[in-house]
Amino acid sequence: MSAPSEPIPTYSSGDIAWVMVSTSLIFLMIPGVGYFYSGLARSKNALSLIMLSCLSVAVVVVQWFIWGYSLCFGKSGNPFIGNLDHAFLRDVMDGPSIGSPKIPDLAFMIYQCMFAAIAPALAVGASAERARILPTIVFIFIWSTLVYDPIVYWTWSPDGWLMKLGNLDFAGGTPIEICSGVAALAYAVKVGKRQGHGTDEFKAHNMSNVVLGTAFLWFGWFGFNGGSALTGSMRAVMAIVVTNISASAGALSWVIIDYFRTGRKFSAFAFCSGAVAGLVAITPASGFVGPAPALLIGVCAGTACNYARHLNHLFNFDDALDVFAVHAVGGILGNILTGIFAEQRIAALDGTVIAGGWLNGHFIQVAYQLAASAAGFAWTFVVTYIILWVMDRIPGLSLRTDAESERLGLDLTELGESAYHHVECTIASNNPSKATVTEITVDSINREKETNLHWNAS
Repeated sequence: MSAPSEPIPTYSSGDIAWVMVSTSLIFLMIPGVGYFYSGLARSKNALSLIMLSCLSVAVVVVQWFIWGYSLCFGKSGNPFIGNLDHAFLRDVMDGPSIGSPKIPDLAFMIYQCMFAAIAPALAVGASAERARILPTIVFIFIWSTLVYDPIVYWTWSPDGWLMKLGNLDFAGGTPIEICSGVAALAYAVKVGKRQGHGTDEFKAHNMSNVVLGTAFLWFGWFGFNGGSALTGSMRAVMAIVVTNISASAGALSWVIIDYFRTGRKFSAFAFCSGAVAGLVAITPASGFVGPAPALLIGVCAGTACNYARHLNHLFNFDDALDVFAVHAVGGILGNILTGIFAEQRIAALDGTVIAGGWLNGHFIQVAYQLAASAAGFAWTFVVTYIILWVMDRIPGLSLRTDAESERLGLDLTELGESAYHHVECTIASNNPSKATVTEITVDSINREKETNLHWNAS
């Protein structure tokens, strides 16, 4: 008599298609981060920031294949971390996923891989213009394993302690936003300030790239939040609607604040920063709130993250691209507001049952959200700083480039290539230690004549 066979899973082709589309949308966010950061930096560092975003994908995909997915979603029953049962993607094929029985494990794996890839791409922006690329690559692999993977497991695994506590996080307020923002703070503190910080004016060299990056991010965020429903349901539709509302409200709030602060000018930078802040804050709430709370979340995010940029000066650290102010502060704010505005009726759009937040009389939910924010903040900062401290003492893995390389720019010294054809480099063949760089920056397009800048490295 033969043993009874396991039941064949019944999948939804529509849900699988939606998850695959969402995977592609999130992938677009990664070059979006690169272009956003590249435009904010100086032209001599523009290509290196786009390159780091692309490298983040490659490094994390390999890490995800080796053990990342297994550590995040291993079915071990341990409250803190998964196991290695799915290392090298063993037994990850056509069985039902841990996220939804209607999609196969393989589809859920590649969808979550895009989340894992964008988190370190966000974090490394804080060290822009002075961090070496090789140590950054090593850092991304180690950080994904020791910081990102455990917090994802806490938050989204059925056995994770934050999940069991009752924390609500639809699309990554703690694992993505708080983790990347706090890691950025640790990186900025450890690697030190840029030359001229506090005296020189660091201007964005290409606002067109910033706007383009924002467009990619905004568009891709529909897959980030809407795809987290893991089904083509009304809840996914609502997640996209509230994402769009919050981003718009965040953009307008930041623009209005800067309009009165900067002499009645409508700033493209303000619009882009506010939109990203609104997207960040709605991320944990997107599957739990309706349109009206989303508008308020966007306004709060655009306002709070705008003023959080001054923390750079208040605490005297150099977060080059305001990653902490937007992602960490926005993520914490989003977590707290999720505890206030989460509604049973919104979660029930796809049959999910929750106790709700403050609006439903479930007041303890705010405390759960605060606990998740505090745990994510503390674990990320401490472990990230330890990783960086150890790496900086290993020969060949020192985090920061030397002073002359920083002055020449990372595009030249780390990549040997330039983002723009008008940045020319000549290295004397008979004296490799002497370099001359002539740069005409894109600021000239904005009628800021900055030509024939010569640096001589001895």
